[in-house]
This record gives sequence, structure tokens and C-alpha cells, in this order.
Amino acid sequence: MPDRNPRSTAKIAGHPIHPMLVGFPIAFLVGTLVCDLIYLSGGNPAWATAALWMVGAGVTMALVAAIFGFIDFVGEERIRALPDAWRHMFGNLIAVAIAAANWALRATQGAEETVAPWGVTLSAAVTLILLYTGWKGWEMVYRQRVAVRDEAEPSPMTSARTMREHERT
Repeated sequence: MPDRNPRSTAKIAGHPIHPMLVGFPIAFLVGTLVCDLIYLSGGNPAWATAALWMVGAGVTMALVAAIFGFIDFVGEERIRALPDAWRHMFGNLIAVAIAAANWALRATQGAEETVAPWGVTLSAAVTLILLYTGWKGWEMVYRQRVAVRDEAEPSPMTSARTMREHERT
């Protein structure tokens, strides 16, 4: 049916996996910037160490979320046809590449030594890119209705018996 919403191809019980996961890398990567700023304001080395772990967790979870986002992208032609989908994907790839460089810099040159000026600059750049790519992601959901269940479509969790009863009424 061409009038149906674009579907997520990576899902569990009808629920798209990619949107379930994206909150983790976003929280970790924005949290990296927060830890950097707290470290710069007070100098407590624990915050520099926390930033190192946050950026590492952010990159790791971003790669996991990206796998499912890419499955959706490749698996649904109507998603690939959306300019916002391409902007969302490439923007996130850039953000993850910058975050990975930030992580490598911190891991090889020391957590405290790299916060200023490069760590905080890279963290801020990633946060700004995530604001843009998040906006593009929600454009796909709210405007193009990607992975939004169609109104007439029964929930995947609906039992066959409930569906038969509904058909009789």
C-alpha cells in the first residue's frame, strides 16, 4: 500500500529499535560536554575522567544505534527517498567520527591534559551537530511519519483472538 507510513525494518514486537537506542549516545555525548565544563570550572580531575568514559560510552552506543538506523535506511526505499534521512545519517556519522577522535585524544594523551582546548571544543561541536541531526530525525517521525504505526493497522501485540473479535463488530 503506497499510502502507508514508511516502515522501520529493524523492530521488536512492532516497535522500531533505532529510536529506542538513540537516547543513550545523545545523553553520553552531551554529558561529555557537561563534564568538560564542570572540570574547567573547578579543576576536579574526576570530571575529566568522567568525560573520557562518557565519550567512550557515547561512541560505543552510537555505533549500536547506527546499526539499526542503517537497517531501517537500507530496508525501506521511502526512507532513503527523504532528504532529511540522508542529512540525519551523514550528520550523525560526522558527529561519531569527531567523538571517536575526541575519545582517542583523551585516551592517548590523558583525560585532564586534553579537556582544554580540544576536548571541550570537540564535545561542543558534537553537541551542536546532534542538535541538528536530532531535529532531522524528529522531522522524519513527525512530518514524514517514519516508523509511525498507521491508524487502521492493528498493534503487533494484538492477539489473533482479539483481532477476530474486532472484525466481528
